[in-house]
Amino acid sequence: MKAQPLLPAALKRRRGPRVAVLALVLCSLLVPLAFLFDRGPSGYVTTEERRRQEVVLPKFDHEEKRRPTGADRERQDAPERKIPRSSSGVIHQQTPEKNISKSSTGVIHHQTPEKNISKVLPAPKVEPSKDVTNSTKVPGDTSKEGEKADEVEKAKSCQLEFGSYCLWSIEHKEIMKDHTVKRLKDQLFVARSYYPSIAKLQGQEALTQEMKQNIQDHERILSVSTVDADLPSFINRRMKQMEQAIVRAKSCTVDCKNVDRKLRQILDMTEDEAHFHMKQSAFLYNLGAQTLPKSHHCLSMRLTLEYFKSSSLDSDDSPGKFSSPEYRHYVILSRNVLAVSVVINSTVSSCKEPGHHAFHILTDAQNFYAMKHWFARNSYKNAAIQVINYEAVILEKLPKYTIRQLYLPEEFRVLIRSIKQPTENTRMKYLSLFSHSHFVIPEIFKYLNKVVVLDDDVVVQRDLSFLWNLDIGDKVNGAVEFCGLKLGEMKNVLGKTAYDPKSCAWMSGVNLINLDKWREHNVTENYLLLMKKFKVKDELSLRAAAFPLSLLSFQHLIYPLDEKLTLAGLGYDYGIDEEVARRSASLHYNGNMKPWLELGIPDYKKYWKRFLVRGDRFMDECNVNP
Repeated sequence: MKAQPLLPAALKRRRGPRVAVLALVLCSLLVPLAFLFDRGPSGYVTTEERRRQEVVLPKFDHEEKRRPTGADRERQDAPERKIPRSSSGVIHQQTPEKNISKSSTGVIHHQTPEKNISKVLPAPKVEPSKDVTNSTKVPGDTSKEGEKADEVEKAKSCQLEFGSYCLWSIEHKEIMKDHTVKRLKDQLFVARSYYPSIAKLQGQEALTQEMKQNIQDHERILSVSTVDADLPSFINRRMKQMEQAIVRAKSCTVDCKNVDRKLRQILDMTEDEAHFHMKQSAFLYNLGAQTLPKSHHCLSMRLTLEYFKSSSLDSDDSPGKFSSPEYRHYVILSRNVLAVSVVINSTVSSCKEPGHHAFHILTDAQNFYAMKHWFARNSYKNAAIQVINYEAVILEKLPKYTIRQLYLPEEFRVLIRSIKQPTENTRMKYLSLFSHSHFVIPEIFKYLNKVVVLDDDVVVQRDLSFLWNLDIGDKVNGAVEFCGLKLGEMKNVLGKTAYDPKSCAWMSGVNLINLDKWREHNVTENYLLLMKKFKVKDELSLRAAAFPLSLLSFQHLIYPLDEKLTLAGLGYDYGIDEEVARRSASLHYNGNMKPWLELGIPDYKKYWKRFLVRGDRFMDECNVNP
């Protein structure tokens, strides 16, 4: 009986947790209801808000880029204004910098579309009536100017991304003559844009099914037909059926925004597909430009094999000729037998005393024996020709140079645009400069005091003997300067090394080198010190560093030659006048479209083919078409 008073107290102690549990259950029911009726906290993100936030996130993969809303489409359709890093020139790699420019003060700015700027900045004080009048007077002219500006921007962006491929593709562009196929594609484009809206309408099931069937038929026909000749005989009937279905679809009351959105989506997909195919085509173009043709490779292999079969031809001229100061000495770095042959043949054919010319060819081990056999078989007007295995010379006689691979002259694509005149068309140039192997020439030819260095894509049309009579004073390198690009405009490329900002760039091709002054100024030693500053680690970085290293190593050591000495650009510029090319002392095929490639510009190939050796049986057997 004494324990009875304790029972109510225990019950009271247990009642507290039960009330708390009931309160939690009640809250768990009420809170979702509040969110359901949009009574949640102000920081809550609805489904529509989430969708808009996901749309504006940056897309780094071009093929996955989508623009579902009209506002996003307008923002992305705003033309990109690519301003270079300097007042007149900038060196571009294959991957362009998007939406970033560098002002004259050196500060990097992100480009902002003008549409967004107008929402923040105050309106300018202008008379709106005059603007409206002008815009209404000549709407056609405004649209034409806009189309012209779009074409210019597209051309600039194409050259920025793909380089000379854009010029080549424009020159080889084929006009679509299959009008029926084009009309089929247009009908399919319109039908796809209307189909989703028609499918949502009540009572239009028959039209929906008809449009679906017509779309499938068009897709099936276009999958097997690329020209009008491939189209089936009943194509006119199918086109008429599709046209009638489109007319019926246009007569229906649909949401124009949905149709517009679908049209833009299809347009985006088409643009992405076109850009994808352009990238593929540009890749194949670059692959063809960097690959030796099969027939040339066959010629090199056949010559190598024949060299070991007939060693009796392995007899060089007297060694005294290659060190005699009475001879005019030329140095050529190449791996291409026919290219070197054209350079030598054009040089001796254009001079008065070919017997007093000596050519020193630096090549790699793979092509050494082919070069030896070719020049032993062919005579070039009694000119002395010496073939040197560059890799063997570095290994045996110059072990201090750890890089033994032969590097040919490096070419760099330069896009030039003036900030003062931003509407001016972007100019694209290819600059060829000395590679790492050029800086070993004074060590290899210690017995020579002056040489002319020729690139293997040069054709000589006038006698170059006058170069040996030039007094270049204390200078080292006689070269054609390119003052469209100065060192002060390449701060990011040249780094923190001291340089004269007013110094012009220069080009290889035909260069008069004073080897005595080279050794006196320690050009090679300075080059090696600069190479350490630029932290060259591998082959790719070494080739890329050739641009700043060549320009800085010869700073204040360039003797400017007459611009008429060399006409450059025959490897990428379609606009060179034939009369100018014919009168030039030498032609330089710098660029990707070399004259021995199928990609070469046809109008300029004749100057190169003129000095090609004819009637050689190995050329016939390897199907080398001159």
